[in-house]
Amino acid sequence: MSMTGNGRRRFPTSLTTRAATALALVAASLLTGCGALPGATGGSRAPITVMTWAPEGTKATNMPGMPAMAEAYARWVNSEGGINGHELRVITCNEGNSATGAAACARKAIKEEAVAVVGSYSQHGRAFMAPLEAANIPYIGGYGLSDEEFTSFVSYPVNGGQIALLAGNGMQLAGACERVSLVRPDTIAGDYLHRLLNSGLARGSRREAVDIPAAEDAGEYTAVARRSRTRAGEERGCVTAALGERTAHFFDSFRRLPTDGRDIRVSSVLGSVDQMLVDRTGGASGPFEGAYITGWYPDAGDARWSRMKQVVQEHAFGDNRIDPADAGVQTTWIAYTVLHQVVEAIGDEEVTPGRIALTLDRGLRVDTGGLTPALRWRYEDMLGTPGFPRIVNDRVTFQVVRKGRLVAQRSGFVNVGQTLMDARAS
Repeated sequence: MSMTGNGRRRFPTSLTTRAATALALVAASLLTGCGALPGATGGSRAPITVMTWAPEGTKATNMPGMPAMAEAYARWVNSEGGINGHELRVITCNEGNSATGAAACARKAIKEEAVAVVGSYSQHGRAFMAPLEAANIPYIGGYGLSDEEFTSFVSYPVNGGQIALLAGNGMQLAGACERVSLVRPDTIAGDYLHRLLNSGLARGSRREAVDIPAAEDAGEYTAVARRSRTRAGEERGCVTAALGERTAHFFDSFRRLPTDGRDIRVSSVLGSVDQMLVDRTGGASGPFEGAYITGWYPDAGDARWSRMKQVVQEHAFGDNRIDPADAGVQTTWIAYTVLHQVVEAIGDEEVTPGRIALTLDRGLRVDTGGLTPALRWRYEDMLGTPGFPRIVNDRVTFQVVRKGRLVAQRSGFVNVGQTLMDARAS
């Protein structure tokens, strides 16, 4: 049933005979409980407002492609009549890589009466999740940086977050490296990454990685790079880095070091290294040739991304903020896929934050077209890892840079669930 903001239907005071007939049909539909006239599309139902936030223009990691992808998604679905007849309205917010910015974005979502926060990036879960919980606004498909994304009752993660990537990266390196140096942010969120990498390395009976904290907003990393190279061992040494946007600066410093005859393999996780970075640093002749990369989703060349790429091509209007190979953009696409199927499942009922949460809690099965395993957020679907109980997707992918292209190292997903459980138990 199409309603105004106060729950009442408005009609013009002067009607032609044709309009009067239409009014009679609408009145009949209201009496019978029908929500819209036969054949009605697009604006026949109340619009749905959601928010997407991410940091932009900061000295640390920036993710402008995520809100840009959200806006392109809205243009696409609205051009096809909306989601189940609802126009999708996307509002965006720059969370500024700060706790105050994240909290401000959450307050804006509440003020704008958003029914969900979708496909967003922030490491300040403590700052933004409490306001969302108070307003019962679902947080669908965060990037997975903060503990709160995997503990809050309003959070519905679509991947295993940074913890799955680091555990998976350890598993990927276990078969290739005798000794590993880990360069990671010197932050609260970064402190736990060493243990996660070690849990994966243990799958191959490898010794623990050398933990090397580093500033996540430094301009160069020569001293850190030298230390990581020195500590990588004499044979089959590897250096892996997870510094977000600053990973490129680290590896730039790393490649400038004088060679010492050792063949040191480099590695990272998606979100820190992507195809654009590989291209920008020389492709097949650059420092990432042969690098091991752990991701959440299939590689960017996989055919399962074709629909997203088509939407970007047709509805982003050349917006260069959107890179289809970027893990943030991909996460936003998957999160909006979840929202789309939730709204369709709600059907003729009013779309509210509570109804979205209830639909997910009751076990809606979301098909992402093979970009992830099928997603469900019932209690029995959750991994239940201590500290991260709401993980429902404990899969990662192993990728490698070959001839300058980031491609699958092995087909299919790799389960890191038990590795995560081991890391929490250690």
